[in-house]
Amino acid sequence: MALFLSTFTNKVDKKGRVSVPSPFRTALVGQNFNGLVAFRSYRLPAIEGLDMARMEQFSESTDSLDLFSEEHEDITATIFADAVQLPFDGEGRIVLPGNLVDHAGIGETATFVGRGRTFQIWEPERFQEFQDKARQRARDQGLTLRLKPGQDSGQ
Repeated sequence: MALFLSTFTNKVDKKGRVSVPSPFRTALVGQNFNGLVAFRSYRLPAIEGLDMARMEQFSESTDSLDLFSEEHEDITATIFADAVQLPFDGEGRIVLPGNLVDHAGIGETATFVGRGRTFQIWEPERFQEFQDKARQRARDQGLTLRLKPGQDSGQ
């Protein structure tokens, strides 16, 4: 499964094309199509990006919800109905659809933000503001991360 790390800011051309960072493209190699899956974040002014394997996990997770329940309807309408497959062109670029660009407020540049198994695409200033607030909340709450049992802590 793909792992997305770091933050990259790239120019968006007049046709809405943006180069996907090379480490992200490398992480996406080996799936059943040459590209990525994207949809509007329902919590943030950002675009969610992921590989098809992670999207399949999302789909499998909806199986635990009662079919036709309001929760099932809301999640599937929010994620799957909105998701698009964005193929890479020969130069490693994707074309960002207008509804995704509008949702994230992306203009001449886009910031790709690694989030582990997924990534996000932001308008750069919005992301910086979000990241500053997230860091402050983490400090204020004294957040820590506990490794899953059986995983090496690196010490």
